[in-house]
Amino acid sequence: MPDITASELHQRQQAGETPTIIDVREPWEFEESRISGSQNIPLGNLPQQLDDLEDLKDQEVIVHCKSGTRSSAAKAFLTQQGFTNVRNLEGGITAYQAK
Repeated sequence: MPDITASELHQRQQAGETPTIIDVREPWEFEESRISGSQNIPLGNLPQQLDDLEDLKDQEVIVHCKSGTRSSAAKAFLTQQGFTNVRNLEGGITAYQAK
């Protein structure tokens, strides 16, 4: 699946869409700022949370972090676990907040 730009995500949210967004930053980062509707699962906790995400395997899942590095790793991990529609937010929350 191709990654998603901050502009595309903004447009979809403004159109009323509520995509599944997973923030893979640490809890303290999530507390400081977050994308509305996102859930926080730190990258290091993803393996333990797989059972909770099972229902999302064939749905679009957008992952993000601060700049895109950790979420790239999250996308690769989830894809290896059989998730078929994982998209990384290009530039992370930094790009999203700049919009």
